[in-house]
Amino acid sequence: MTTESSLPTPPAAHLDAQWVNWKPRFFTIWAGQALSMIGSALTQFVLVWWITQTTGSPSALAVAGIVALLPTAIFGPLGGALADRWSRRMVMIVADAITALSMVILVLLFAAGNVQLWQVYTLMFVRATMQAFQGPAALASTPNLAPPDWLTRVAGMNQAMQGVLTIAAAPLGALALAFLPLQGALMIDVVTAVLGITPLFFFRIPQPPPTAATTGASVLVDIREGARYVLHHRGLLALYGVTGLVVLTVLPTFSLTPLLVTQHFGGGVNAVALMEGFAGLGVIAGGVIISVRAWHERRIWLVMFSFAASCATVALTALAPANWLWLAVIWWTISGFTFSTGNAPMMAILQTIIPNELQGRAFSLLNVVFGLAGPLGLVIAGPLAEVVGVRGVFILGGTLSALICVAGYVFSASLRHIEDPRTPGYKMRTDLTAQK
Repeated sequence: MTTESSLPTPPAAHLDAQWVNWKPRFFTIWAGQALSMIGSALTQFVLVWWITQTTGSPSALAVAGIVALLPTAIFGPLGGALADRWSRRMVMIVADAITALSMVILVLLFAAGNVQLWQVYTLMFVRATMQAFQGPAALASTPNLAPPDWLTRVAGMNQAMQGVLTIAAAPLGALALAFLPLQGALMIDVVTAVLGITPLFFFRIPQPPPTAATTGASVLVDIREGARYVLHHRGLLALYGVTGLVVLTVLPTFSLTPLLVTQHFGGGVNAVALMEGFAGLGVIAGGVIISVRAWHERRIWLVMFSFAASCATVALTALAPANWLWLAVIWWTISGFTFSTGNAPMMAILQTIIPNELQGRAFSLLNVVFGLAGPLGLVIAGPLAEVVGVRGVFILGGTLSALICVAGYVFSASLRHIEDPRTPGYKMRTDLTAQK
């Protein structure tokens, strides 16, 4: 791979010159990635529904969740190091291209009519592995594509897009399955992946130079430097720890949602689409609020208590009576809204306090936390659901994760003051954000 020309962080006096006419490049790349994400979300819904209909097993859905998360833990550190060392644009292109190729293989298997469950799991693993490379590169590129005072707004836009995906994936997936064979529905992902890659051939993504400590060093040294930064930043370490525990306890509920709908509420694919669609509306509303409000101060308070509310409403969703699907939809919508108002400012906080030349590795380490905690939670939740039922997993997971969020904020001073410039390891990218 080739390396983009380096672009050091400019002095504050030259910020305006750097960001002249930045919007065409940013929004073209953002739109392309958004289209690719729509195709991926649709594909995920189609595959999960196929597994649900084929097996009807909580354990099978848990395995699907594991193979979608575990590669992040395995390959995340390498992906983050390469995102800081190589051209982030080329990392994104290659990862997206391999993802599209894996989907073509899956389409051919379904078209042949002899697809096996293990083959679906394997190609889901490949797709997730590519995300371990593409994700850190994309997140670390944002501060080089948008000015500092737009980072929270961009995070809000991303959350709104996640809401659109949540709304669109289930209905579009159901619509595609109604009019197309399964392989035809999956082919949509290939087309959107090509559309997502195309803008990257026409626009450069500026990249900071490698740190002096790792110039000419091995990838392993790069990984160590990123890990050392996170471990010595007490606020980041606390945030990573809390989010890891939350993922461990609440993430299994997302994989088991189709079974909650079918087994407890007696619904089918349309009911699942209704739940996910209204949750998407909540995510969109939360993302829009964050992007318009453009929070700059005390964002960590908003992050932790939004996450606590989102987790609590997961438990309330399962507590709805079997014939009150409408109430479950309301709680699920609120959960989506509060997740959005928590996740967007958290991403902006990380992009603000972490030096850009370390962001690929720092974000990949956060993904490692997710990639380890998520599968562990699913390993526990699969057998647990067989014993206490799917509802029990929702109630227990939602309650515990909400308590973890509140306890983390109350008892960790480092977490509460993570945005304080006096916190060890803090790095404000420019004076512009402080002026806001």
